[in-house]
Amino acid sequence: MKLSQFLLALASFSIVGGSFFLRRTFSSTREPKIITDTSRYKEIRNQLWSDNDQVKHFPNEIPTDAKDVRIAYSPESQGSGFFQIRLKQKPEKIETLLLQYRSSAKHRYRGGNTNQHINQPNGVPTTFFYTSDSPTESFPPTYEILVLNTENKGRLGFKWNHGNSYGVAINTSASEIIYWSEKW
Repeated sequence: MKLSQFLLALASFSIVGGSFFLRRTFSSTREPKIITDTSRYKEIRNQLWSDNDQVKHFPNEIPTDAKDVRIAYSPESQGSGFFQIRLKQKPEKIETLLLQYRSSAKHRYRGGNTNQHINQPNGVPTTFFYTSDSPTESFPPTYEILVLNTENKGRLGFKWNHGNSYGVAINTSASEIIYWSEKW
C-alpha cells in the first residue's frame, strides 16, 4: 500500500469514526435526563411534575422509616415523562397500603410492563419498572400493579396515542411499594 493510499484510508476512517462519535454526542443530548437524586423528591413532587392530581397518592415526603429509597424522574418532554419512587416499609404498613389501593384501583395486573398490560383484553397503559435493580424494565410476578386512574387523550383510531396513568406497584414479600405516574 502506498503512503497516499494509507493516508486516504486513515482520513476516511477518521471521518467515519468522528461522525459516529459526534452523532452519538448530539443524539444523547436529546434524550431526557433521568433524575435519581432522592433529595429532590419534594421539589419534583410539588413543583416539577405538572399535574398534582397524578401524584396525590405519592407520600408528601419520604417517610422517615423508609428504606432503600429510589426515585426515577424524567422531565416532561414533548408531552411525555415519568415519575417513580420505590421504597421499603414495615410489612404491616405495606399490607395496609395494599388493601387501601386495591379498593380504589380501576385495573390490576400481576407483574409485567405497560406494553404487556395495554395488550391484554380491556388493558390500559401502566409503566415500566424504572427503579429496578436490573436492566429489565418489567415488574416480576411478585408485584401487583394497581392502576388508580388512566386518561386516554388519543384521537379516534389512535387510542392511547397520548394520555397518562398513575398508580402503585406493591410487592408484599419484599415489603416494597412503588408509586408511579406516567405521561405520553
